[in-house]
Amino acid sequence: MTKAAALLLAGSLALAACASDEEGGSGGDAGSDGPKIGLAFDTGGEGDRSFNDSAVAGVEAAIKEHGGEVAKLSPNNDNSNRADLLTQLADDGYDPIIAVGFAYSDVIGEVAEQYPDITFAQVDGSVEDAGSPDNLTGLLFAEEEGSFLAGVAAALKTETDHVGFVGGVETPLIQKFQAGFEAGVEAVNPAIRIDSQYISPAGDFSGFNDPARGKIVAEGMYDAGADIVYHAAGGSGIGVFQAAAESEGRAIGVDSDQFQTVEDPALQAVIMTSMLKRVDNAVEQFIGEFVEGNVAGGENEVFNLESEGVGLSESGGFIDDIQGDLDTYRQQIVDGEVDVPTTP
Repeated sequence: MTKAAALLLAGSLALAACASDEEGGSGGDAGSDGPKIGLAFDTGGEGDRSFNDSAVAGVEAAIKEHGGEVAKLSPNNDNSNRADLLTQLADDGYDPIIAVGFAYSDVIGEVAEQYPDITFAQVDGSVEDAGSPDNLTGLLFAEEEGSFLAGVAAALKTETDHVGFVGGVETPLIQKFQAGFEAGVEAVNPAIRIDSQYISPAGDFSGFNDPARGKIVAEGMYDAGADIVYHAAGGSGIGVFQAAAESEGRAIGVDSDQFQTVEDPALQAVIMTSMLKRVDNAVEQFIGEFVEGNVAGGENEVFNLESEGVGLSESGGFIDDIQGDLDTYRQQIVDGEVDVPTTP
């Protein structure tokens, strides 16, 4: 890393820490009495109204309960500085350090081994993929289970027997969303047509932060006759909602309750539900375990339907009339009667 880049990174860290102290919800006077948390974002950073923001909510909830402070850093546009972000946080004494997103799997294991006295966690990254360091915890989710319920909702609500799925980047993780969604649709009515498409190929993370392309992909589906489209595309999902509004279709959000986060009434009107991936709960729980000295390390924690780590939002009341059917399918998954696939 060049000297200029290092100075810029250090300046960003200082600004993030200062902002946290000023906002109170992310730090404040209790900082010296609680954990000094480092948060390294995924593509899109804070303000994506989805995946990253859910992690922020978890940190803020933990700080409210335990005190502490947080420094928040985002990767550069080509995601080449992820290891630098983790190293900078470690050098500045942040512990625990939480990396958000599977893209950190290539670097977090090596960084964790360099700092054996610091506790790390990775959202959407298994410890095995990072070389199984003892000071790393993987925070994983059964995305396919929540997406199955999203598929059931789409199948019960479609008026054209034609729905769609838009993925941000074609990776095994996002394919879990696709597989669960398609299985849920087919469980209700195998005759329903499902269009599935990705914004960018594996290795190109731009698909998580390109609303314009997300809109184009979704427009193609609505123009072809789909009336409901489910996205697992991070910040690109706004484009899907825009396409739904202009096409008089409906959409299903992801990660957070996007009916609550989009703010624009025109977009709220088309979001019939969101597949909740409770990154906030997982992050809050992990920080609580850290404060209490209960982090095992070297293990994964998995959040599924049974533990309410995934599910569907009910804001707007658009799925109230099918809640009984959704509850039935949910219980079948929890009881093991329905085996949800993880690959399309």
